[in-house]
Amino acid sequence: MQEGNVAQVVLRTSGLGKQVSSPEGPLTILDDVNLEIRAGESVALVGPSGAGKTTLLALLAGLDKPSDGHVWLCGEDLTTLDEDGRARLRGKHVGFVFQSFHLVPSLTALENVMLPLELAGDAQARELARQTLAAVGLERRMSHYPKQLSGGEKQRVAIARAFVRRPEVLFADEPTGNLDTASGARIADLLFGLNEQARTTLVLVTHEHVLAGRCDRIVEIVGGRLVS
Repeated sequence: MQEGNVAQVVLRTSGLGKQVSSPEGPLTILDDVNLEIRAGESVALVGPSGAGKTTLLALLAGLDKPSDGHVWLCGEDLTTLDEDGRARLRGKHVGFVFQSFHLVPSLTALENVMLPLELAGDAQARELARQTLAAVGLERRMSHYPKQLSGGEKQRVAIARAFVRRPEVLFADEPTGNLDTASGARIADLLFGLNEQARTTLVLVTHEHVLAGRCDRIVEIVGGRLVS
């Protein structure tokens, strides 16, 4: 994070709430969440299962719409945009790493990393994807398909795909959750190393205390409300 804590705010919420219907009636997932995250900051969202961590991540990224309040991402109010507008903003500013990798099984590692570049019309897609895969140590696995890769290798491909466009904000949802301890530690080192190099803002959902402790700040959610 930039010195003096004077970096611009890249994510901000005001009175953010999310309710869903249930057989018992309306169910509140998030209630009156007010949060600011600055450029270059790494923030861990922690809390018990069902606390609302992943819902908050989805709202911050514009993958879902709140029932109440507002979310600003890189200066734009997500709550005023339609689905196409939110997708455009994500494509411009955001990268994702998920617990379950979300690789396209019919594409090689290289093609998976090229995909967001090709969708953006980048003429250098192949070369940039090669460079990024080499940066995560997969220069010898570029032509392999996901089914031919280990869990740790799949997550490295997913991280390369997330970083290849140099996003301003990276959202990671339990990025080590499907990995053994050793592979998870290597992925964490890679994630934080690349994040520091790229000066990306990192928002991380995790239940792992060690991983959360590596972030600049920990935000705890209990019962849909921020408690720290």
